[in-house]
Amino acid sequence: MAQLSQRERMAIYIQNRYGVEPEHLWVRYPNYAVFRQPASRKWFAAIMDVAKKSIDLSGDGTTDVMDLKCGPVLVGSLLAQDGFRPAYHMSKSSWISVLLDETVPDEQIFPLIELSYDSVAPKRKKP
Repeated sequence: MAQLSQRERMAIYIQNRYGVEPEHLWVRYPNYAVFRQPASRKWFAAIMDVAKKSIDLSGDGTTDVMDLKCGPVLVGSLLAQDGFRPAYHMSKSSWISVLLDETVPDEQIFPLIELSYDSVAPKRKKP
């Protein structure tokens, strides 16, 4: 049996953990999938294959990334680590792109997914 790619593992994790199916919104980009927080309907993750040059990576071709929402301080600290890039096609101050090329271990990505999911959830009203 072939081993799953990190991209596939992240999609399965999100589906199993949050009960959210990927949405493929663009015919032109069939490998782009977004995941929405059910209550707010806001995106909390996007998995895409992007041109390496679009995210300042050397080489030709594409690479898989996952965009996740997080705060500006966390964005800054993550950008100092291998496997993280300024967000592709999202606000660079509140989103980050994670390379899904095995550079960042799954166990490091899971809490970032949870943070992103929670950050777009509806805010609780104070009693």
